[in-house]
Amino acid sequence: LNPKLFYAYYRRGAAYAEGRDFNRAIADYSEAIRLNAELCEGYHDRGRAYARTGFLDKAIADFTEAIRIDAKYAEAYYERADAWCRKDQSDKAIEDFTEAIRIDPKYALAYLGRGVAYDGKGEHDKAIADFNHAIRLKPDFAEAHGSRGDAWRGKREYDKAIHDYDQAVQFNPGNAGTYWKRGVAWGYKREYDKAIADYNEAIRLDPTFADAYFDRGFAYASKGERDKAIEDYSEAIRLRPRFARAYYFRGLSWGMKGNYNKAIVDCTKAIEVDPRFAEAYGDRGRAYNQVGEHDKAIADFSELLRLKPDDGLSYYTYYSRGLVWGRKGENSKAIADFNESLRRNPTFAPAYLNRGVVFCSAGDQDKAVADMTEAI
Repeated sequence: LNPKLFYAYYRRGAAYAEGRDFNRAIADYSEAIRLNAELCEGYHDRGRAYARTGFLDKAIADFTEAIRIDAKYAEAYYERADAWCRKDQSDKAIEDFTEAIRIDPKYALAYLGRGVAYDGKGEHDKAIADFNHAIRLKPDFAEAHGSRGDAWRGKREYDKAIHDYDQAVQFNPGNAGTYWKRGVAWGYKREYDKAIADYNEAIRLDPTFADAYFDRGFAYASKGERDKAIEDYSEAIRLRPRFARAYYFRGLSWGMKGNYNKAIVDCTKAIEVDPRFAEAYGDRGRAYNQVGEHDKAIADFSELLRLKPDDGLSYYTYYSRGLVWGRKGENSKAIADFNESLRRNPTFAPAYLNRGVVFCSAGDQDKAVADMTEAI
């Protein structure tokens, strides 16, 4: 090997990259660039190797240098856009995908990438337009069909989403993720048996697919098959030990089975993983109330209200805390919470009923009768 032959280093780097030995690839690309500072492909390919090893800033710097050398290098714009996406900088990604498309209007991958970036911003219609273009350029583009399905799902047009997932499965039947996504769409339609069938296939293709176990567990729970749900949530947790939602929903299933202590353990674990997991405080509070731990229940409901003071279900949290105050015999605090619950939801009959019960126990029969009449 001639130590000054830059192309030999570049080609050997490419061979290393093909074999996924990215560190050696980077070393060879770097030597090639040292010998030829204007080696556009060297910067581009080293950028790709950096991106695949997680060094996104270095990757972006290399793609930028490749673009400086060749302003019409569409692939460099595409790769830089992909790196921006991975850094959650969608607007910069969209700019680069757009430039790649301007240079090469038939660049189907760039339409796909820009569509995914738009979809991530919630701009589903723009995403669908890009996926349409990608599919026109490449009708059997399974990933574009699947991504368009994601956008339809974001628009809650589940039948269209399922149709696109069907197409994606047809063109690439070995992609576990597509079966999982179609299962999610079936779940939104409450067709849980179809959802479970898709999750089964996703798990068959990828037995380590934690999200598929989790969502199959949710489907089983929705069918009232709580033991199967708990089994799937447990497997999801085994595969991903810090899966907060899996702990939380397993806790819900334990609670539905009347095992409140296990529900408390799982909700506590969910909170340990994610201290801002508001719903876990609420359901742990309800479990504490069931086992007579009233002070802990009140603390959890209070924390839920601190985290989500104005969400659409806050009326129920005030109601739940009011029930606990009532059990503790603190009537004025119970009434205050029922009042707030009704201020937020004036048609919530259980709050009238239980405020009436508190008024009755406090000896205020007129108010008790008025509230119970309102509840009826």
